[in-house]
Amino acid sequence: MRASDRLSIGELARRTGLAVSAIRYYEAEGLLTAERNAGGQRRFLRSDIRRLSFILIAQQFGFTLEKIREQLQSLPLERTPTKADWTKISRSFRNELDTRIESLTRLRDNLDGCIGCGCLSLRKCALYNPQDSARVHGSGPRYLMGDDPPKTTG
Repeated sequence: MRASDRLSIGELARRTGLAVSAIRYYEAEGLLTAERNAGGQRRFLRSDIRRLSFILIAQQFGFTLEKIREQLQSLPLERTPTKADWTKISRSFRNELDTRIESLTRLRDNLDGCIGCGCLSLRKCALYNPQDSARVHGSGPRYLMGDDPPKTTG
């Protein structure tokens, strides 16, 4: 590989819009790897532009750095990732995003009924949980997570 195929950290920052400190942070987190030239300066592959873009997008979708790192480990370091490489990663993220969308939709739909008063004490409210009966399903906001509240009469 020619030296001209590598980017300095400053060039990578200009191409991605990231601060140099952010690139160093992602490198320290193991999300990308730099080689050092004879003068000790970092040199990155051009494919790191896409890696960093992927990191930024994945973070916007709410994925943790651990999850992003896990996905990036499946990409080859010695070459630019192919469409097939990215498709494999996107399938995994798509499944997780679909689950989140379903959860957010359920949350939105259940909140509609109580936004008017905000008291959370009406029996007709989808969030109502008398005597903490939802605890049998586990921790967290069980009805918003998809558990069905008990049927009430009246």
